[in-house]
Amino acid sequence: MLWDTRVTADRRDMLHSKNGRVPPKVSDHSAIAAGTLIQAASGRRLKGSLAQQLAVMILSGELPEGHVFPNEIDYARQIGVSRSVLREAFRIIAAKGLVNGRPKTGTRVSPRRQWSLLDPDLLAWQFEAEPSRKFLRDLFELRMLVEPGAAALAATRRSKKQVIAMRSALDSMALHGLSTEQGRLADQQFHMIMLESTGNDAIIALASCIMAAIAWTTLYKQRKRGLIRDPIPDHRNLFDAIAAADSAAARDAMSELVRLALADTERSLRKRA
Repeated sequence: MLWDTRVTADRRDMLHSKNGRVPPKVSDHSAIAAGTLIQAASGRRLKGSLAQQLAVMILSGELPEGHVFPNEIDYARQIGVSRSVLREAFRIIAAKGLVNGRPKTGTRVSPRRQWSLLDPDLLAWQFEAEPSRKFLRDLFELRMLVEPGAAALAATRRSKKQVIAMRSALDSMALHGLSTEQGRLADQQFHMIMLESTGNDAIIALASCIMAAIAWTTLYKQRKRGLIRDPIPDHRNLFDAIAAADSAAARDAMSELVRLALADTERSLRKRA
């Protein structure tokens, strides 16, 4: 039997099982249907895969830290996949730090401190598992540590071509709005150009995780209703400061943009609760 990407309740329960018996029911976690716009090829390939399904269950706590999986032959039979499919799934999530396998002791869920939480796939899957308030705050704390300083650098190092590209992305955001795919893509392009304008390769290396965080938090804020507040003016203030080569104003504008984005996200979280 081939793996069905539509996990039924019984099959989800079997993923928990160490002996093939169905354990007590656990509450389902809602998933966000839309995906990130800036997404690695591996992310597209993994969507709906066994690796993704196991990762979501680990990230949500349904498979807790220290959980020991059955031996490979038994587990593959229980969930209805081939051993090669199961091995590949374990290989993928092991590379992201979610599980570790050792001879004789088998495969178990790793401690959370070993998880590659900034991996773009894990960021996407974390939102599918329904992110905790702490996880969201941690993401925004990272943004607050990185992006205001990056904006200050960008203001003094950006080229005229980059200013033109940022203006074009901002105009596209305003035209389409962040409720549309075009508008969200323009938002990510705006932030990507800002990071590239720093000329700092170490900062640019963080772009994939920052872009994924922006994409998923933007979707998360409007998963039930439209955005409560229009963030375009915040982005325009940032653009104006960078275009004017005012590093202090750019730092302040970026700090305010991130602060307000966190407030919007927490407001969305409270409404869901």
